[in-house]
Amino acid sequence: MPTPLPTGPLVTRDTIAEALRDLGVRPGESLLVHSSLRSLGWVCGGPVAVVQALLDVLGPDGTLVVPAQSGDLSDPALWSRPPVPEEWWETIRAAMPVYDPEITPTRGVGVIPETVRTWPGAVRSAHPHASFAALGPRAGQLMEGHAANCRLGERSPLAKLETAGARVLLLGSGYDSCTSFHLAEYRIPAPLVEVGRPGPHGWEVVTEVSISSERFDELGHDFERDRPVVRGRVGAADARLFPVADAVAYAQRWLAVHRPREGDFPHPAA
Repeated sequence: MPTPLPTGPLVTRDTIAEALRDLGVRPGESLLVHSSLRSLGWVCGGPVAVVQALLDVLGPDGTLVVPAQSGDLSDPALWSRPPVPEEWWETIRAAMPVYDPEITPTRGVGVIPETVRTWPGAVRSAHPHASFAALGPRAGQLMEGHAANCRLGERSPLAKLETAGARVLLLGSGYDSCTSFHLAEYRIPAPLVEVGRPGPHGWEVVTEVSISSERFDELGHDFERDRPVVRGRVGAADARLFPVADAVAYAQRWLAVHRPREGDFPHPAA
C-alpha cells in the first residue's frame, strides 16, 4: 500500500511567528508556554522551529519559560504508567540518579520543553520534580530560588512569573496542563503529602503540598467564560493567552468552592 500523506496543515517557523503575533504575543514579555507539537500540524523543523518562532516574536528582551518536570525521579511504589514489580522498588530507589538541572531530561511535558531545556543559554530551576526552564534576559532571575520542598508554590518560578506580569500561552494544550492553577492550591487549605525522591545522600522523603489537576478542565472552562482570555489558532492548534495573575486569582476562588480539599488526592505518578 502507498504511504499516506502527512496530516497538515504545513506549518513553518514564519507562519507560527505570524500567528503568535496575531494572537497578541508581544516583544519583550515573559511568556509561560504549555504546548503540544502534534496539535500544530506538520511542522517543518519540528520543535526547533517552534522554539525559534517563539523567540522571534518575544525578541531579545523577551523571556520564554516552559515546564521542565521530571516526575520519573519519584517513588516507584507510586508508578502506574507503567508500574514496576514491588521487588524492584528498593533497588530502583538506591540506584536512581540524583536530579541534575543540566542533564536530567523532562518527562510528560512534550518535546518542545525538552528542546528549550537543551537550548544554548537555557536556565533551569532547582526543584527535582517540578522544575521550569527559561531562555532570555530574565531567565536567571525567574528560575533562581526554586525551593526543594515547594513544587509549584510561593517559592517556585510561578510566583515570580505572577509578580512579573507574565502571561500563559496554551499552545495546543488544555487547561489540565495549566501550572498556574497549581499556585492557587498553595493559597487555600490543602493537605500535605510525603514525597520520595533520590537525594545527594541517598533516598529522601520531603513534605510537600498535595497538588492535583483534577477538575482543571472545568476550572478552565469557567475561567474562560468569566475572564478575558485571548483565543486563536496557530497552525491546527487552538491557542489561548492570558495573564498568570488572572489564572491564579480565579483558580483560588474557584477551587475553594468547587473542589474542597477534605482529603488527599493521589500524588501524580510517573
